[in-house]
Amino acid sequence: MLSYRIELAHQGAHQFRVTLTVPQPAAQQVLALPVWIPGSYLVREFAKHWSDLSATQGGQPVALRALDKASWQADCLAGVPLQVSATVYAFDPSVRTAWLDADRAFFNPSSLCLRVLGQEEAVHRIEIGTLPEGWQVGTAMRQVQGGYEATGYDELVDHPFEIGPWRAVDFDATGVPHEIVLAGAWPNADLGRLAADVQRICAAQIGFWGVAPFERYQFQLWTVDDGHGGLEHRASTALIAARRDLPTAIESATSPSDGYVRLLGLFSHEYFHAWNVKRLRPAEFARFDYQRENTTELLWFFEGFTSYYDDLMLLRAGLIDAPRYLKLLAATVNGVLAAPGRLTQSLAEASYEAWIKYYRPDENSPNATVSYYAKGALVALCLDLALREQGRDLDGLMRQLWAETSGGPVSEAQILAAAGACAARLHDWVHTTAELPLRELLAGHGIEWRDEGRAMLAQRLGLRLREASGVQVTHVLAGSAAQQAGLSARDEILGVNGYRVRRLDEALQWIAPTGTLQVLVCRDQRLLTLPVLLPEAGPASVALALAGGCEDAALQRRQAWLKA
Repeated sequence: MLSYRIELAHQGAHQFRVTLTVPQPAAQQVLALPVWIPGSYLVREFAKHWSDLSATQGGQPVALRALDKASWQADCLAGVPLQVSATVYAFDPSVRTAWLDADRAFFNPSSLCLRVLGQEEAVHRIEIGTLPEGWQVGTAMRQVQGGYEATGYDELVDHPFEIGPWRAVDFDATGVPHEIVLAGAWPNADLGRLAADVQRICAAQIGFWGVAPFERYQFQLWTVDDGHGGLEHRASTALIAARRDLPTAIESATSPSDGYVRLLGLFSHEYFHAWNVKRLRPAEFARFDYQRENTTELLWFFEGFTSYYDDLMLLRAGLIDAPRYLKLLAATVNGVLAAPGRLTQSLAEASYEAWIKYYRPDENSPNATVSYYAKGALVALCLDLALREQGRDLDGLMRQLWAETSGGPVSEAQILAAAGACAARLHDWVHTTAELPLRELLAGHGIEWRDEGRAMLAQRLGLRLREASGVQVTHVLAGSAAQQAGLSARDEILGVNGYRVRRLDEALQWIAPTGTLQVLVCRDQRLLTLPVLLPEAGPASVALALAGGCEDAALQRRQAWLKA
């Protein structure tokens, strides 16, 4: 058995102390730290936070020779246990690495636990050192006397730990124990309301799949002033959200706030991953290589289709109604249509290139990339609606893949085969940049597509701005009037047509509906006046609504699709 002792060495300095004991090391034992964490497709270089790395056998020092940026070799004596210790700096407020301060500790074992090459299938144990009074350990890893155990390294790194004076609430979903561990929340947060609503989501999803692939499940939620995200694991998920999004006693049961609906959508998304990506997963992920990128063209399916179902499950669980769901769906449509990159990068390319593009956005990202989350969700929508026109649905396709693979690795060929007569269309939606047939498919299901409002000035010009202090250009969209005029990211817009602006839309008070604008910008201390041709005002956004007077067939399809 391999064991890791993890101590809160210096909370003020955000330092863990980790000691690995290898009872039977190899003569030339190689130790490696992952460079990425499954579910987040970026090489994060966890080793950069390590220091004071040392090794001993029988109390005597053992030299560690670096093999590369995240692996080391120890020349060991036979039959003598090897101990390796290190100090790990932990001050990343995300769900992907580790955190330690006076109020809370959190870690993913991929940030603190070395992999012992050749012994990955051994039992791995984690022991937690002395904790401050009132602190508790939250994890879905199996608890044993003196610590927590995993059957191998893959299981070890798939169990995050939430440690601190957290609050918790338990519930059952179809007989399966669940727990929400809540850290950082205001005292008036209604944890009972949250648990009741999440229970409905869990029950709906277990019913959808027909099986719970875990014996118990834990949600670990850290609430902060501002933040939102999650990372899925096999029997738990780590979540971060804004405190203001939590329900309180005054939260409306019939019309929950947008923030609370967004939080429930996050719970729904990460929970759905327990099936779709943790078990049913890309064939390329059958076994992870923790030392380098693991590429696949299928993130559109595993993240995109999960993004389709996360809000749909809120509807099916009765937590939102159909108009609220369509509002959420319209937001996804508008987000995709606002990015010119959808006409440049296919979903398959976006999936494969996630390691260098999606997680490393810059000022040109909207022009060069498409979100495999958002557009992938719209492909799932299109496939679902197209299948429904043939008397099938996406629910059945997902369950078919689960049954055919026994909840295991799946290839694109298997997905296309399951799509049947829709396979060619699905292939084109994923591998080309052609626009999706959203409007016509929605119309066939009794959904009205409305172009609403008038675009604000930044939209008309093709700009994205930050207007907290002055008007800063963050993005210039491809093919836009702003790009044609030579505006650039990092420009500061000072004035329009001779008048100072503190918000760009102030200029609407004095400019003509069309014509040429004289835009004064500051660029690297230089003042430039750029003539910008103002396009006619188009619609601001798309809205989706239940259509009235639709044909019986469309109405029946809509009722089957949007059933609560």
